Amino acid sequence: MSVTVTLPASPGPFLETGLLPGDFYAYEELLSEREREQVERMREFLRRQVAPIVDDYWARSEFPFQLVAGFARLGLVGWADPGSSEPRPSNLLVGITALELAHADASVATFFGVHTGLAMGSILTCGSEEQKRRWLPAMSRFEKLGAFALTEPHGGSDVAGGLETTARRHGEEWVLEGAKRWIGNATFADLVVVWARDVQTHQVLGFVVEKDTPGFTATKIENKIALRIVQNANIVFEGCRVPEVNRLQNANSFKDTAKILRQTRSGVAWESVGVMLAAYEIALQYAKERQQFGRPIGKFQLVQDLLVKMLGNATASLGMVVRLAQLQDAGVYRDEQSALAKAYCTVRMREAVGWARELLAGNGIVLDYNIGRFVADAEALYSYEGTREIQTLIVGRAVTGGLSAFV
Repeated sequence: MSVTVTLPASPGPFLETGLLPGDFYAYEELLSEREREQVERMREFLRRQVAPIVDDYWARSEFPFQLVAGFARLGLVGWADPGSSEPRPSNLLVGITALELAHADASVATFFGVHTGLAMGSILTCGSEEQKRRWLPAMSRFEKLGAFALTEPHGGSDVAGGLETTARRHGEEWVLEGAKRWIGNATFADLVVVWARDVQTHQVLGFVVEKDTPGFTATKIENKIALRIVQNANIVFEGCRVPEVNRLQNANSFKDTAKILRQTRSGVAWESVGVMLAAYEIALQYAKERQQFGRPIGKFQLVQDLLVKMLGNATASLGMVVRLAQLQDAGVYRDEQSALAKAYCTVRMREAVGWARELLAGNGIVLDYNIGRFVADAEALYSYEGTREIQTLIVGRAVTGGLSAFV
C-alpha cells in the first residue's frame, strides 16, 4: 500500500497549530479534509463540554449523563443505522476518534468504546438484519445505551474456555444463570450483550438482555482507583429469561465473540496513544511554566530527556496504530497485529504517564494538574481488553508458526 503525505515546510509552526497536538510526524495529514472537520468538531465538544467537568466527576465516581446528548449531536456512529446513507468511516478516523476521547478523559473514551465498539459492534457483527434494524438506530442516536458482558468473577484471561454463565433453551426462551464482573455501563445500559454457554452444545452464544428484565441485577463496583467515571458493575443472572429473538443469530461460538474483541483491541491501543499525548502535553506546558533555580525547568537537560522519551513513546505507538488502521481498511489485518498494538502501546503508555508524573513531582499526584487522573486510568487500560501477557501469547503463537503457549 502506497501512501503519500505532504508535510508542511517548517515542522515548528505545524506542531503549534496542527490538528493533533504532539503529532510529531504529521500523521493526521492522512485524514481527508472532511474527516479532519469531523475531528475538529469533536475536539471542540471535548474542550468545551468534557474537559471542564471530568475531574469533578472522576473524584465523585459519577457519570456525567448530560454529555450523552452531545455525543448524539456529533453523529459519530450515525452510519451504523441500517437506514442511514452515511458512509462507514475509515478505521483511521475511528482510531483518531478513540485517541481524542482518551486525550480528554480515558473514562469517557471507555464509555464510548463500550457502547459503540463492544455493544453496537456485537450487534453489527453477530446480529441478524432484523436485529440490526431493531436496535442500532436508537443506539446510533445514543437514545439506547449498550454494555458488553463477558468477564466473570472467576474468569478473565481464561474466559474462552472457562465461561461459567449458562444458557438453557426453554421453548422460545433462554434461561440465563451466572454472574459477570467489571461490566462497563451496565448500571444504566438499556441493552446488555451477554455471552453465555449453551448447556447442551457447550458453545458460547450471545444474547441481548434488555434493561429491567426479571432475574437481571447490576450492582455498581465501588472503591475503584481507575476509570472512576465508568460505572462498572457486578451482574447476577437468576432465572433470567431472554426471548429467542434476542439471541444474536450469528453468534454461535467463542470464535464469533473473538471477532468483536479483535476489532476493539486496536481501539484500546489508540486510547493509550491519546493518554500518552495528553500526559506529554501537560508535562510540556508545565516544564515551560514551572520555575526552579531561577529558570523554567524546561531548560534543564534531564527534564528535556523526560519530554523526549514521552514524545518518542507516543510517536512510535501512533505510527503502529496508524499502520494497523490502514491494514484494517484494506481488510488484511490479523489478530496478532491487533494484539501486538494493544500490548506495546499500553506498556509505552505506562512509561510515559510515569515520566510525566515524575516531571510534575508532587503536583503530579493531584487532580488539579490532570496527570494524577491519567496515571491512575492508565492502569485500567493496561489490563482490560486482554492483559499484556495474553496479547504476548497471541503474538508469540503467530511468530512461532502456531506453537501455542496457552495453558
